[in-house]
Amino acid sequence: MPGIRSVAVVSSDGLLLLSSDPGRNEEARQARETPRAGPRGSAADLATVVSGVGSLTVGAARLMDFGPVKHTMVAMDEGSLFVMSISDGSLLGVHGSAECDMSVVAYHMALFVGRAGHVLTPELRTELRKSLESESSESSVSSEPTGSAR
Repeated sequence: MPGIRSVAVVSSDGLLLLSSDPGRNEEARQARETPRAGPRGSAADLATVVSGVGSLTVGAARLMDFGPVKHTMVAMDEGSLFVMSISDGSLLGVHGSAECDMSVVAYHMALFVGRAGHVLTPELRTELRKSLESESSESSVSSEPTGSAR
């Protein structure tokens, strides 16, 4: 979709579940005319922002007693951030350029949430977390020098 810089799906506790990297997209590579190409480092940065915005708006909704948050939009001079609730506290975040059509982005986000929300269960998140933890521990074990004295 034109104007989308990055997308992240974040669990209720801030774990990055799914992401897109615009650096791998040929269109994004060709469109590097401006220095701003998205959150500074990676999809993890977008996940952090999405998680923070989600927490802030959930807190505001509780304070105002208006029910659960459905979606949030942050409009900036040169882009927008869209955050939409998926299920059980999970969030979908989309970072778009100033040229992206906000109504089209919101429509496609709602479609995704409707189709994928039931899949992102707490059980799946637990499985993903365990998988990430085991990969992390395996890489730290394999990086230890052999024959090291203990």
